[in-house]
Amino acid sequence: MQSIKLNKFHLTTFIFLLLTELIIFNYYNNEFIRFVLGDFLVVILLYSFNKSFIKINPRYIAILVLIIAYMIEFLQLINILKILNVKPNTLTRMVLGSTFSVEDMIAYSLGVAVIYCIDKLTNFS
Repeated sequence: MQSIKLNKFHLTTFIFLLLTELIIFNYYNNEFIRFVLGDFLVVILLYSFNKSFIKINPRYIAILVLIIAYMIEFLQLINILKILNVKPNTLTRMVLGSTFSVEDMIAYSLGVAVIYCIDKLTNFS
């Protein structure tokens, strides 16, 4: 059963990760930091955002976040921006990315696995 309740720990984590992602996106050109670490952290950011407001089984949030991340990656594979005739800009590149990568999917999977395990072990729900 789900309920809406503010979780300050997860909200703080979300805000910290959002700022971290913005810094990485704007100031780091290092491929590992920008693409691998950024993708690893973005799923933790999404997980934390959901956990900030929704009290639900962490497994469901982990699965939902992974599905969303994979869907965005597959949208890159079919070049959704070109299909929709949207010119890439900073916001679309930040939200939708620009190129499909199996490595991104591995980073998403590892990020979700790590945050799910941490959440289960620490019980910050």
